[in-house]
Amino acid sequence: MFEWPHTGEDVKLNKKLIFISFLYFAEGFPFGIIGDTLPIYLRIHGMSLASLGLISLLSLPYALKFIWAPAVDFLGSRRKWIISTQFLLSALMLVILAFNPASPDVLLWVCVASLAIMSATQDIAIDSYSIEMLKTSEMGVANGFRQAAYRVAMIVSGGVFVALGGWLGWDIAFIAASVVLAGCALVSLGLPAVEVPRSAFTVASLGAPFKDLFARRNVVQVMLFILFYKLGDMAMGPIVRPFWLERGLSTAEIGLITGTLGVVAAISGGLAGGLFMARFGIFHGLWFFGLCQCVSHLTYALVAAQPLTGHLGVYVASASESFCSGLGTAAFLAFLMSICNREYSASQYALLSALFRSAGIVAGALGGWVTEMVGYAYFFALTFFLPLPAFVFMFKVKTWILEDGSQADSFDGTDPDDVLAKPPQKPKELLIRDAPVFAHPTQNGRSAFARTRKTVESGDYGNRYTPAP
Repeated sequence: MFEWPHTGEDVKLNKKLIFISFLYFAEGFPFGIIGDTLPIYLRIHGMSLASLGLISLLSLPYALKFIWAPAVDFLGSRRKWIISTQFLLSALMLVILAFNPASPDVLLWVCVASLAIMSATQDIAIDSYSIEMLKTSEMGVANGFRQAAYRVAMIVSGGVFVALGGWLGWDIAFIAASVVLAGCALVSLGLPAVEVPRSAFTVASLGAPFKDLFARRNVVQVMLFILFYKLGDMAMGPIVRPFWLERGLSTAEIGLITGTLGVVAAISGGLAGGLFMARFGIFHGLWFFGLCQCVSHLTYALVAAQPLTGHLGVYVASASESFCSGLGTAAFLAFLMSICNREYSASQYALLSALFRSAGIVAGALGGWVTEMVGYAYFFALTFFLPLPAFVFMFKVKTWILEDGSQADSFDGTDPDDVLAKPPQKPKELLIRDAPVFAHPTQNGRSAFARTRKTVESGDYGNRYTPAP
């Protein structure tokens, strides 16, 4: 019989991967309901297109969740936030059935908005819990499983539940969704505790997560890296489906690409990327997979420039781009997780994820206009170049990654190898003096001169100590 461990430190990697898969299924499930199932349900039940257009505003909580993320950092444990939001999401799935979509009132929109806010809050709690549970060396492979579980959840909630609503009725579909989320909450009750020392909450401490992040060395270069790394993927995303239609693909063929071929390729890429990083580390994953992402865009440019490639060319380009995107996403998300201070992981990860998504939204919005000007082939070729500025900052990024299995807490961006490059030397004569020493690494992850110590030639300096001046 399986026994739940008492703390995250007691969990072996294989069990952590099970927890990660479960948590990100739970995270992706309500997102699929809100993004895919809910608009179909509301439209089928008579909601006007004008009202339905307001559904697009439901993406705002996911983009702005860093605003209330400090509450998750300072108030209560991550597990309590996860369990609470899952129970609330389960209840809201039932509450929404009480309203008439054909004549939406304020209460319906409050219910729908509450779904999105609770879903975004669950994202904050799950992301921060995962960061705290995983060692840096485990984040690569964990993000491969994370991607796979999230995509499966999207297929189930955005596809299977739509079909269920058509077969058995929408009441049954939403009740089933409520049962799934309640089941997730019950399972979450058994999640292992992850203990991270936290500062006492004050009003002034609300800004501490962001001060910690932006006080680090090379922060501007790292932020620019985050803005550019996935820019090509996010710019190309909204243009791919119109290209499929223009190339003459049927709706059945598009469904095959989005529902089967693309999903399998992306999941395979994520898992392969995770295994690679488990062996070679996050930094090498960022380099290699980032280049793979860029090159995969050229397959679409080639297919767009050569109509004779036909539908087969589109299939090959889609599989290639999805696989390489899975590789790059696994590395990129592992990087974002690895640079968060565990004390402030909720706020910092929410901010970093919002940063790259905001750049992608702008690029995606301009993509259609650029495509009309230059055509599909040149636009897809342009997306090859969009992420390249990120590689200019790659070695600055390296100083933020701790590849030794420890968490990236608050640090100044100095490469630890530079700090410890010179071994300590013992004094040549018997002498008592004050010698500054390196403190044992603290929860803030700093290598800092912490105290002085009387040393003599016969004393044991150890590897942590610097020579006396």
